[in-house]
Amino acid sequence: MTGSTAGIQLKTRQRWLADVVELFSSMRFAISLLTLIAIAAIIGTVLKQNEPMPNYVNQFGPFWFEVFNKAGLYAVYSAWWFLLIMGFLVLSTSLCITRNGPKMLKDVKSWRENVREQSLQNFHHKAEWTVATPVAALAQQLAQRIGANGYKVKLVEKEGATLIAAKKGAANKWGYIFAHSAIVIICIGGLLDSDLPIRFQQWFYGKTPFAGNGVISQIPAEHRLGLGNPTFRGNTLIPEGASSSTAIIPQQNGVMIQDLPFTIHLKRFVIDYYSTGMPKLFASDVIVRDNATGKDFSATIKVNEPLIYNGVAVYQSSFEDGGSKLRLTGHAMSGAEDKTFQIAGEVNGSTPLASADKGKDSDYTVEWTGFRPFNVENMSNSASQDVRSVNKNVNKSFAAGFDKHLGSGAKNANNKDLKNVGPSVQYKLRDKTGQAREFLNYMMSVQVDGAYVFLAGVRDMPDEPFRYLRIPADENDSVNEWMRLRAALANPALREEAAARYARQAMKGTSTASDQLREQVQQSALRGLSIFAGDGKESGYIAVSRFIEKIPAAEQEKAADIFMKILNGSMWELWQVAREKSGQPPMATDEKHARFLQLAINAMADAGFYHAPVYLQLSSFDEVKASVFQVTRSPGKKVVYLGCLFLVLGVFSMLYIRERRLWVWIRPQESDAGGSHALMAMSTQRKTLDFEKEFELLKAKLAQTA
Repeated sequence: MTGSTAGIQLKTRQRWLADVVELFSSMRFAISLLTLIAIAAIIGTVLKQNEPMPNYVNQFGPFWFEVFNKAGLYAVYSAWWFLLIMGFLVLSTSLCITRNGPKMLKDVKSWRENVREQSLQNFHHKAEWTVATPVAALAQQLAQRIGANGYKVKLVEKEGATLIAAKKGAANKWGYIFAHSAIVIICIGGLLDSDLPIRFQQWFYGKTPFAGNGVISQIPAEHRLGLGNPTFRGNTLIPEGASSSTAIIPQQNGVMIQDLPFTIHLKRFVIDYYSTGMPKLFASDVIVRDNATGKDFSATIKVNEPLIYNGVAVYQSSFEDGGSKLRLTGHAMSGAEDKTFQIAGEVNGSTPLASADKGKDSDYTVEWTGFRPFNVENMSNSASQDVRSVNKNVNKSFAAGFDKHLGSGAKNANNKDLKNVGPSVQYKLRDKTGQAREFLNYMMSVQVDGAYVFLAGVRDMPDEPFRYLRIPADENDSVNEWMRLRAALANPALREEAAARYARQAMKGTSTASDQLREQVQQSALRGLSIFAGDGKESGYIAVSRFIEKIPAAEQEKAADIFMKILNGSMWELWQVAREKSGQPPMATDEKHARFLQLAINAMADAGFYHAPVYLQLSSFDEVKASVFQVTRSPGKKVVYLGCLFLVLGVFSMLYIRERRLWVWIRPQESDAGGSHALMAMSTQRKTLDFEKEFELLKAKLAQTA
């Protein structure tokens, strides 16, 4: 606030006390605190705040998780050290205002009339002139001219002369007071809206976070915050047709239950969409009942249009599933039988897989973690390569294939073609040891690279992206043909029959002398099917790649080409054998079915990474929507608004209001001719081009008064 960075110089015999007061009230200490707050704000912006602790463990690992946790970086704005810095900043700035505020207010009222003619001669901006007008008349004329330019004027008789003291822009000093007061007010508002009141209740009233599971109404009182809690920020999830009178406040080691003065009943949750399928409006139609009076009223809560009642604001935060009823068809992903079954579940519930599959996979439980009735994906077409073709570098081709087919279910982010691809279901398969893998399956087929496929996502860890198995859709837009072919590939008897058919087809029209050659082709076809099926440790194209690596490098390209031709032909015959076994007519040999077969082979190669005993396809659902509201009581909000107003006024005053001081010393002319001699001087805190122009203008106007 002044040119000095020193603080209050306290006169006391206790030297340490004087040093502490000087430090706390100094400008250098306040600037240091502001720097620390800026660093903390950067951390709070870069690092997501108040996330579940397992997310941080997965992101940073156990060691750095503990380090960051001890430093309170997961909740920076409620960390003890951040609140301590805020408190010291309030103290330091308050002391600074106390020290400099009275001086500035005194300076605003001061006319600085204790000047002498000699001191005015030392000013850089000065002017002198002599006129025949008497001193009294000249003083009145100059005072009027100066006042006409917006200056406040005072005339003082001094030592036989008249001094005109004028000032303008004294409100500039108020800018410093407003700006520094704004820091104090905003910090106080922030502290009022912090979790200090909750911590106070934990320290002195025995309140503790709740870390278990249970019905909210049955949670003990030591985990609940009463209606008198002055400030809080929590969330409440309400399914359609349900009500809630509490909010959940997340804590580092659990949650606190905040009782609300009213009950919210969600009648309906509404979502409007753009033509692309992107949502454009979230709104909740609710009925609010006052718990004290029993009166109720209807309201609609939208994004950026909160409901404010009894000092509590209810914001539309997001939406979730409220327990949708799901019905799915299960397809076995292992074994030599094309087996299907029906299974049902409810989101946020679980279903033993044994109840649907009669004990086959009784070691697994399905945990239904999510359901989305719409999914907007970027489905723009991009140039693609047939990664299953064999080139000079077989291994690189296969590696590229895994990256492409097991990558994102969406397309290249550089091209935008947003479309709603329909519902999806997300679930975990947990085995008897407690290990689980997460799956995300789309209900409808999606066009990818010009072909329709069913996307089946899988991931091992929650922080990993989903990798997608792309099962080709058959003529009936189902996965049945692919599942039939998968089961046939796992059946050794059907593989032998398919190899024999392929050999007969390949050697058709040859002489009987070629029986031995036909037998060799049959054995090659059977071996290729067995390698691809995974009779060894590996399956799919990985197994094929390992087999080709054993061949001399000079012959690998030719061998790979022959192997793939035999494999594709054998797979075609295997498909026909599987259809005959199921009582289906053979497929016509055309480009459409050849394309399907190639996609089916690719998906079978990728299925080795799917690692699931079953594939669950959503068949129908009864959606139950749930709205997530953010419920807040913010007594510091208005305080912060007041501080922001002060800050605007202060910054505006400091930047756009310039303080100017003007003096004119008028004394009688010493010559016999009489008249008056005038000495004008002018000063300002910041010398600018505008000040130079103003000085020249005033000098010209005042000198012309004669």
